[in-house]
Amino acid sequence: MSNTVRDEEMWSRLSALYVQVEGRLATAVQRGHGLGLSEFRALGFLREAEDGELRMQDLSNRLGLNQSSVTRLVGRLDAAGLAYRDLCPDDRRGVYTVITDEGRARYDAARGTYRDTLAAALDESDDDTVAALRRARV
Repeated sequence: MSNTVRDEEMWSRLSALYVQVEGRLATAVQRGHGLGLSEFRALGFLREAEDGELRMQDLSNRLGLNQSSVTRLVGRLDAAGLAYRDLCPDDRRGVYTVITDEGRARYDAARGTYRDTLAAALDESDDDTVAALRRARV
């Protein structure tokens, strides 16, 4: 079997594993904490950012979503009291997203669920891909 065929097979298996695990994560975080995965991840990026804020474009890049999707996502976080928009003091055209105390608390609560679900999903997978990924982990 050529390397190209093996690479294609490996990529296909990794993609299938990703879809399976992502589905479990989405269900657990939504049911347990009322957050979609993109919302959870956005709160995580904001939680880890200096001063708890990121420019909308930076958040978009980190999430891998387009600007309009991030605008809608931040709107949902704002409506839920988990984050808010703020204008950049140096450049009035720049818009920041800022995490609130409630957003920090919700993220912190959901993070345990996320980690536990991820570990369980990977442990329960009978796919050799997980074993290979764990061996490759540095």
